[in-house]
Amino acid sequence: MRWRYFKIRAKQIFWNEDNRVRIRNLNYLPRWLVLIIDLVTVVFSFFMTFFIASHLNVTFYEVLTLWEECVFISLVYFSSFFLFSTYAGLIRHSTFVDIFKIAFSCGFSAVLLAVISYSYYLFSGFKIFLIPFLIIHAVITFACMLMLRILVKSLYTYMMNMGRKKYRVLIMGVNDDSIAVGEALSISDHQNFVLAGFVSFKKRYQKIKIQGAPIFKYDADFFERIVDYKVNGIVLVGSQLSVSEKNKIVDRALEKNLRIYYAPSISQWENASDVSANIKEIQIEDLLERSPILLDDTKINEYLSGRSILVTGGAGSIGSEIVRQVSQYHPKKLIVLDQAESPLHSLELELRKNFPNIDFEFVLADVRKKNRLEHIFQSNDLSVVFHAAAYKHVPLIERNPTEAVQVNILGTITLADLASAYQVDRFVMVSTDKAVNPTNVMGASKRAAEIYVQALMHSGSSDTKFITTRFGNVLGSNGSVIPYFKEQIKNGGPVTVTHENIIRYFMTIPEACQLVLQAGTMGQGGEVFVFDMGKPVKIMDLARKMIKLSGLEPDTDIEIAVIGLRPGEKLYEELLSDAATALPTHHKKILRAIDEPMPLDRVMHLIIEIAAAAETSDDVLMINQLKILVPEFKSENSVYQLLDSDRKN
Repeated sequence: MRWRYFKIRAKQIFWNEDNRVRIRNLNYLPRWLVLIIDLVTVVFSFFMTFFIASHLNVTFYEVLTLWEECVFISLVYFSSFFLFSTYAGLIRHSTFVDIFKIAFSCGFSAVLLAVISYSYYLFSGFKIFLIPFLIIHAVITFACMLMLRILVKSLYTYMMNMGRKKYRVLIMGVNDDSIAVGEALSISDHQNFVLAGFVSFKKRYQKIKIQGAPIFKYDADFFERIVDYKVNGIVLVGSQLSVSEKNKIVDRALEKNLRIYYAPSISQWENASDVSANIKEIQIEDLLERSPILLDDTKINEYLSGRSILVTGGAGSIGSEIVRQVSQYHPKKLIVLDQAESPLHSLELELRKNFPNIDFEFVLADVRKKNRLEHIFQSNDLSVVFHAAAYKHVPLIERNPTEAVQVNILGTITLADLASAYQVDRFVMVSTDKAVNPTNVMGASKRAAEIYVQALMHSGSSDTKFITTRFGNVLGSNGSVIPYFKEQIKNGGPVTVTHENIIRYFMTIPEACQLVLQAGTMGQGGEVFVFDMGKPVKIMDLARKMIKLSGLEPDTDIEIAVIGLRPGEKLYEELLSDAATALPTHHKKILRAIDEPMPLDRVMHLIIEIAAAAETSDDVLMINQLKILVPEFKSENSVYQLLDSDRKN
């Protein structure tokens, strides 16, 4: 058994696929080469020790010749290296553990040689080695092996960073997270940062340094005092600062042409040795004033766990995030429906990998096809439907209004009717702030869908609880403004803004979906839940800040072009109509809008006329009937403004 183990270990050292020397791309020294270098070090140390001892007043034992002693000691050290695997670590990434193994191996070898020498003495009356000789040899061997590793590590770091541009950065804060990031900067082999110091927000430190770097006090004169230190940027670490505090620091730093970076707490780093992958330029999303959302997981779990759930538009920006979040509550079955084949396939690969224990069904289908949808309701005992399927791009829908009617209105009606017929417990519809006092076809179509589900709920003919959720722009969704601006900046501009005074509300996709799930627990049916979107953002200011965060100057490096409002676009969005009132809920981020529902037969009469006009592609008649169903629908920057003039006359 021991011989077999020895052969396996020897094969791992001398004949491993990773042990081949690749001259053209030498990623690391192979194990056998490290072992040979260490043995050469042992031989070198032996003769160095012999040279030192020969100049001392000592007499060598003559049991073995000089060369025999060298071979014997080398074999003992070889066995020790083999036993403690001193060759196994990558030299350029040597750590304290590797150094300890080398020291222990050298000490063990010296002790073993001493034991052998005295054992021989007990039997023969002669000693083999001088004990001082063994001690000096062990110390020199350890020192040489340590220096070799330090030399290789330093040489590798130098070569990796040669020609790489370095940024001198200050790390904001002197707490554990900030110091840990500073330490990572100091020991990382290849990265773009040099630690210039730390910044204290509370206390002024005199003559105290951390990791050899000074500590600055953040005050009114901070940015003037750091000029002489040739600082290129600052690093914000973790969540020690509020968003408003971050914005103040970022605004002042941008005025001084400093780059701003963000690093999560080091405990969240996927690869602690790769500094460049974890310290990145701060994103505009990090600076939007959004407070964290607290969810009532107990109530969400009650209506999702162990239930069969359908998510329409499940491969879209909102729908896919709803699917991810619902998956965490262990549903009995989760059906993901979308008509976009490639995104649905990509989502399936992701979810089956991340949630292997969830029973998923991925359905390629169109919400306009009732027979296809009915088969899904017949085959599954659905408890909850999250309806996120919709067309949403305002200018495109303004030019193709028939599609908006067929998907956003008629698709919703088909799903709502099926949910009612098959006694689904809850139907949660994702709507938009553009449905409030709509100025475009997309917003009006979503408002018409809201009107129908409210009318159906209040008709008394359904046991299904119909709930509508309404929120504004979501960051990072397909076609949203921030990715669009990033692409324009990347391409050298211009950055296009439709109006100097246009403002928008923003919310992250996870935030929006969290509130959708929470609203689903609240509704008793017929409500429209409106989300607190935080402070509105002026799009012109957003564009300027994004350009500055990219290290460029607005109007100098990147032009900002005002191109005029697009068809159907308005300067500001609203979350409540003039006729609606808002009531608080137990969640501070969610309000309940109270609208007077229309009679179902009146709604159905108008929708039949809208659908008939859509079938014949009579856009003018279709939009005119839509304006009757949604009387607050007043077109702006659109060909359909004429219909508003005709109605006034």
